[in-house]
Amino acid sequence: MTTAVPEIAADRFADPAQFREIAARCEPVVVRGLVNDWPVVRAAAASPVALRAYLLRFASATRAEAFVGKAGRYSYNERLDGFDFDRVDTDLADALDRILASADVPGAPTVYVGSLDTAQYLPGFAAENNLGPLLSAVQPRLWVGNRSDIACHNDTFDNIACVVSGRRRFTLYPPQAVADLHIGPVDFTMSGRATSLATSASAEARATVAELEAGDALYLPKLWWHRVEATGSINLLVNYWWDEFSAGPDAPNTAMMLAMIAVAERPPAERAAWRALFDHYVFRPDGHPLRHVPEERHGILGPLAAGNYGRIRAMVMQMLRGG
Repeated sequence: MTTAVPEIAADRFADPAQFREIAARCEPVVVRGLVNDWPVVRAAAASPVALRAYLLRFASATRAEAFVGKAGRYSYNERLDGFDFDRVDTDLADALDRILASADVPGAPTVYVGSLDTAQYLPGFAAENNLGPLLSAVQPRLWVGNRSDIACHNDTFDNIACVVSGRRRFTLYPPQAVADLHIGPVDFTMSGRATSLATSASAEARATVAELEAGDALYLPKLWWHRVEATGSINLLVNYWWDEFSAGPDAPNTAMMLAMIAVAERPPAERAAWRALFDHYVFRPDGHPLRHVPEERHGILGPLAAGNYGRIRAMVMQMLRGG
């Protein structure tokens, strides 16, 4: 039997200090009713027409890309040289009309529009629908469509996904399951992130599931793999992407990509040697690498916030320039 994602009370989750403690665990949690009071949730509960009217109050004329599928599945084709859906240029009004026209019509093409930055596509939306002091500086994104099944993938940002209309089923796998998910190409993807081509029995044994109704939310830590099924005839999700523990503009994914060209194809024994240094200086399973040295002599291995972020970054940039 698949395990359900743990739940947490909305009042505890919405407090920034308590949320940071939750995020540090790097474990997903469900928050029931977190956005029940959003005006867009109330509009969606009234009717699809009311939801469309509410969204179009904010809609700009900015063009977007919509996915049009045959059965709500959005993935690769069988040859892995293309995809099993079409891409069409549209705006939000036209996309919503297509989605409403396809709802509950057997055999009709399904339509899906995702990752719409509300600051660009729906200016003013975030002011009426927000999480209070939590993530007040983060612009939410909108995902809307008919029934859909988005292939399992991960993101390099923390994510709070809020269901506005319809239902969402998230099937989650921990980052450590990567080898059991048969991940596809990293540079030929549907929308920027590599996806799972098939899941093994070992991966399924580690899966957890979050079943979300309108008003519910899921906190999904960065790097957790997730398959997302929208099971209503009209589904709308609003999400927030950000990096809770960023110390500056450089992202761990950038470091990993650089390590691919610097380390990945060296002889196995040399890779093992570099792994020992990465563990010691970066992953630090035994604590700080200079714990035996007085803190005032830690140099650039002192706290990043004490100016060492900039010092290390300057050294790296000089190395990359060949200096």
